[in-house]
This record gives sequence, C-alpha cells and structure tokens, in this order.
Amino acid sequence: MITIPKSFEVVVGGRKLSIDTGKLAGQADGAVTVRYGETVVLVTACVAREPREGTDFVPLTIDYEERLYAAGKIPGGFIRREGRPSEQATLASRLTDRPIRPLLPKTWRREIQVIITVLSADQENDPDLLAVIGASAALSMSEVPFDGPVSAIRVGHINNELVLNPTLAQLEESQLDLVVVSTREAIVMVEAGAREVSEDMVTGAIRFGHEANQDIIKLQDQLREACGQPKVEVPSIEGNAELESAISAIVEAKVPQVCALPDKPQRQKGVDELKKELVEKLGEKFPEAELEAALDKRMKAEIRANILAGKRLDGRRFDEVRPISCEVGLLPRTHGSGLFTRGQTQVLTITTLGSIREEQKLDGLGIEETKRFIHHYNFPPFSTGEVKRIGTTGRREIGHGALAERAILPVLPKEEDFPYTIRLVSEVLSSSGSTSMASACASSLSLMDAGVPVKKAVAGIAMGLVTNDKGEWVTLTDIEGVEDAYGDMDFKVAGTVEGITALQMDIKLKGVSQEILRKALVDARAARLHILNIMGQTISSSRAEVSRYAPRMYKMMIDPSKIGAVIGTGGKTIRSIIEETKTTIDVEDDGTVIIGSPDEAAARKAIGIIEGLTKEVEVGTVYTGKVTRILNFGAMVEILPGKEGLVHVSELAEHRVEKVEDEVKIGDELTVKVIGIDNLGRVNLSRRAVFESVSRTSAPKVDEPRFPRQEREGGPGQRPFGPRGRPPYPKR
Repeated sequence: MITIPKSFEVVVGGRKLSIDTGKLAGQADGAVTVRYGETVVLVTACVAREPREGTDFVPLTIDYEERLYAAGKIPGGFIRREGRPSEQATLASRLTDRPIRPLLPKTWRREIQVIITVLSADQENDPDLLAVIGASAALSMSEVPFDGPVSAIRVGHINNELVLNPTLAQLEESQLDLVVVSTREAIVMVEAGAREVSEDMVTGAIRFGHEANQDIIKLQDQLREACGQPKVEVPSIEGNAELESAISAIVEAKVPQVCALPDKPQRQKGVDELKKELVEKLGEKFPEAELEAALDKRMKAEIRANILAGKRLDGRRFDEVRPISCEVGLLPRTHGSGLFTRGQTQVLTITTLGSIREEQKLDGLGIEETKRFIHHYNFPPFSTGEVKRIGTTGRREIGHGALAERAILPVLPKEEDFPYTIRLVSEVLSSSGSTSMASACASSLSLMDAGVPVKKAVAGIAMGLVTNDKGEWVTLTDIEGVEDAYGDMDFKVAGTVEGITALQMDIKLKGVSQEILRKALVDARAARLHILNIMGQTISSSRAEVSRYAPRMYKMMIDPSKIGAVIGTGGKTIRSIIEETKTTIDVEDDGTVIIGSPDEAAARKAIGIIEGLTKEVEVGTVYTGKVTRILNFGAMVEILPGKEGLVHVSELAEHRVEKVEDEVKIGDELTVKVIGIDNLGRVNLSRRAVFESVSRTSAPKVDEPRFPRQEREGGPGQRPFGPRGRPPYPKR
C-alpha cells in the first residue's frame, strides 16, 4: 500500500502532465491521479486473489465512469443521477481496453478491474487520453506482469502543422484527430477521424505521436521504480501431451481438408463434424471444452501457416477484395435505403430525416450539447447463424456504430445548407469480416438514395496481418471472419477518393512496426478506390430531392427581438401554430426559424402565421383583418396575428356613422389602412381612407372639390374644422 504521496511531471504539447499516487484510493492494487490542464482522472486497478474457474481468456474489465460534477453539470432526467454509461464513456472504455489487453499475459486468469473516474473536466483536454495513461500507470504499479507501460497522445493537423494534444476547440478546425498509443518499441493502437487526408499525412502523424509518447513512458518508468510492487511470475499453462496425441490421431489429415474449404458454412459444417467425432471418441476421457480448444488451436495454426505460405482460405490474392454488390431504394416508405454485400458480409442501412428539434441531446462532459447526425449499428444473432438472446446494445455495437459514423461525418452537408437531423441505422444481415466498414459503405449508398447532398461517397475496408516467430509477415486486404479471429491485426480504413475519413487499428500482438502500418494504408487505399468504383455504378451522386415521405424544411429569418412573439407565454403560441398546421417549428437564438412538413401548403401556412406575428405594422400600408371587438367609439380589427388596431367611428365609412354596430359586427372582414402609430405603439386604422383611395383611383377628375370648403369662424384662410382636423361631414 502506498502511503507517501508522490508526484511525477512532464511537459507535453506545452502543458504539464502529472501523475500522482499515494494520496487517493490507498487500498487498490494500483491507484493514480492523472492531471492535464484542469482535467483530472482517478484510475484504480484491482486484481482478484484467485483465478476465475473455467476461463480461457484474460479477464480484464475497463470501467469508465463519467461524473457530471466534473464539468459543473447536474444530470438530466427525473432522478438527476448518472445512469448507464454514455456513448462517449463506452468509447473511452474501449479506447483503454484495446491497447492494454494485448500487453497482459495470455495465460493470466485472475480478474483485473480498472476503474477510471473523471473527477474534473475543463472541456479543453479530453479525459480519454488520461484514462489510457492512468490505466497503464496503475497496472505498472501493481503486481500484474503487465508488458507496458504504454502512452496515448492525440495528434491534430492545424494550419498545415502537426499539433500535439490539440484542445477540443482546436479540433473543430483540425484536418485530423488521431490517437496514437504505443510502447517504447512499437505502435499498439491507432484511431482517427479525418477530413479526407492522405496516407502520407497519417503515416507522418503516427510517427510524430509515437515519438511524443516516449516522454510519458519514461515518466511511468519513474513511477514504477519509485512505487511499484514486485511482479508475480507469468502463469504457465502446460499442454496436455496425451490429449494432443489423441487428437492428432483422429484429425491430423482432416484439419487441412476442412481449412481448405472456401465457403464459410461448409467450413463450419466440417468443424462441427470434427468436434462431434472427437467428443464421440474421446469425450469419456477428456472434457468437451478441452477438446474444442485443442481443435481450434490446430485450425488456427493450419490457417496461419497456409496464409504465410501464400494461400488464403478462399484462394484470393493478398490484396484482392471479395465480390461486391450494391442496391438502393429497397424499402418503399423509408426516406432512403442502401444494401451493401461483400462476400458473406451484408449490411442494410436505412436513412431517416427529421427536424432539427429531433437532434440528440448529450448529457456528457464534452463541449457539444447536441448531435444532429446519428448512426446506430445492430448485430442480430442470425447474422452469424447463431441462436442468442437479444439484449441491450453492447459495447461492440456502440463502437462499430461510432466508427462508421465518424467515417461519414466529414462528407455531410452543414446544418445551414441542409437543416435536418439525420439518423442512420445499419442492420447487419450477414457477418463474415468487417461489418463496420460494410456499414460505412451501406450508409453512403443510403444517404445518396435519401437525397442528402453528401460531398462524396465513402467506402471502407478492413486490413489484416499474420506473423510468425521468424519475423515474417503478410498483410491481408478485406479479411473475412476467420482471418480476423486467427490473425494478428484488424485495421479498418474508411474514406473517399480524396483521402481518409476514419481509421481504427486493433492488434493481438505487443505492437506493430510503422512499416506494416504504411503497407496496410497503401493497400487499403487501392481497395477503397475499387469499392467506390462499384458503388458509383449503382448510384454516383445524391438524388435531386429528398423522399416524398420525408419532411420538407423551409428556413426563414425573423428579428431576434420577435422570437418571444412566436414562442408565446410558456410556448403557447408556437404550440398552437404546430397544432393548427401539423408542422414542426424550430426557432434558434439568431432568429432562424425552420418549418418542416411533408405538406408544402401546411408549411406555407405556418410561414404566413409567423410572418404575421413578426412583421412590423407600417403607416400607409393596407391590411385586411377581422373585427375582434366593438367599442363605443370604434372597432378593433386584427390586421396581423396578435396585432390589433382601432378604427375610430369617424373612420368607418365615407358617411357619418352614428353607431358602430350599424356599420360592422364582430367577425366581419374589413380592409383598412394604417394612418398612424402613437408613441405607445397603438395603431390607428381607417376604412374611410381605403374608400377615398379607391374613389381617387376610379373617379373622373373634376374641377370642384367633393366637399365644399367651409370656413371656421374667424375669417377666411383658416384650416377646415372636423374630427382630427379633417373636413366635417356634410349634413344629410
């Protein structure tokens, strides 16, 4: 147990990064606080005392806990407490897990739990990098034989320069958002979003990030030397020679035959038959799980040896893509649909367009509060021919969906040009390698089918790697499921004809060289261009209009000071407009109003009402309105929605009106002219002025005035006397 607080510091990207230990969470096997700027995370690692029975994998759990108090926020919802992890928290957990897991002994069977708690978030420095560094530091301090440390760094490209750990605000202007995780010798994980950047830029940024990581790795070395616990020996699992010999006698000649089957269902059938035979002949002597594991080990060794010898499962070249087919417009009532099939991988993506008010609200630690582009990914059990329980969305589904979303985001139109919320749902119908990249392809097809004016089409491909103890290696283009399972790398690269928009690399090794990454990127570009060419033969650009079932969005601008008039007290006015016109209405602070409806007439009606609410009454303008009230001295007429004016009894007609009710009634439509607005904003109207205007326009010219001039007492030359200084009406 660490009792003396210690701190270790280094400057990274012009800011101080510190790792402290010995002050918080003293009972954990390893505990550190990592601070960068004013972002602080607490990372703890705890290890179970005994191995977990029946486990054939490394039992590592990474939990990333967002606390909204870290950014001075109170959680939304009724209970005002953090609930299930946000999407960002899930992605941060995966970001930490992927580089840590390969560096743990494959024979380790004691449970390890790493908990990352975000204590402070300055909304400038993302906590996700600190989570990786903290997990590495905590495990380095513990007794676990962790083959680290690792460090994570973010690389941006701003104003034609590579920038270390750009702030969240700077990333908005960056062409690249690349996370590089590495050890002293090699790259362990990369992940990026980009705006169509070149392979050379990505390669240079990876090298730049790897070099910057070395200072943080040295800092963790100092921490381990000062505070680390003695490491336990790497557990060994001795092979069962008797089991190996018994299996060899049965399947030695059959495994190569099964591995040579190019079709996945046929190959799976062959494997099932071998399992059945082993259980029938050896089941009484050995547990079924051990028999299956031993057979799987033999299959893996055979397939890897074949690949290194130049032979892939389905006979393809190392750089060859499986057969591809594309379709659009499959579903009649959806706003857009695209089907992408590559080999035995098939994804159907559906586009739905909605109003801006339907954008997703984010309850997290980032600077973004809402999200208008959403991509969801579903992986049902039938996609692999299995029977499983369908539960809630898992980490894998969230991660794959986020990767495809990141790939598509750079080509979407801006909100001011296309004021819609866009939701994509990718349904995986069949899976045998890289459904996330198939989702990116299907999403691109679906968006164009829906009439979303995307800049370019996007396609993605997954690259694989197989190595051996002699240092030999080969990269594989478009890996299928078994090559992913038995291979050493899954490197997904998506982009347009111009460049990369997203990438993600996961490995099972302790690191890969930059030479391997460079080769994979070059081959991925060739494959991507091949796929884009096939997609272009199905649909080469977005449709001219959105689906007739999608809402049409109409944008108008109003004076921001008039927003209150549109909203009304407690939202009463805008709700009444929405109910009356059956439209959606979104009002922004700058006065932008977006009206959405599949019915153009309804949208125009809503626009007219809003124009009436926000339009200024002008002197001299003629309006047609309804009489709303009768007063002793005149009638009130609503000339615009919510705006009334007074027609004085003397202005109701060309003749003298004794009683207002004799001339008009409530509900009558009157055409009136604005003759004045007083300093209190009260509007004076005249119906008589409209009659006079019509008379002057239609009547022939005469020399004599219509009403004889009458002089006031006091002599000639005085103004005629009458109501409001007008000529008196002639007596009847």
